[in-house]
Amino acid sequence: MPAERLIFLYVVVGLAAFAGLALFEERRRRSFEPPRDPDQIFRCQQCALVYTDDPDVERSRCPACGKTNHPFEFR
Repeated sequence: MPAERLIFLYVVVGLAAFAGLALFEERRRRSFEPPRDPDQIFRCQQCALVYTDDPDVERSRCPACGKTNHPFEFR
């Protein structure tokens, strides 16, 4: 077997093993994480309370002070 082919096979097998380990680790990581909460996050502009509400509401009333707020957007 020529040396170039042997080196090529060694590299391909190494990369395939590395890719397999990465996929296995990603699958394992996802199985232990809690599912993402679909609720929207709100931050009150008056009292600075951070709270959540249903994903289908456009504005939500603060449970502490009653002010109506828009969803908080992370930038």
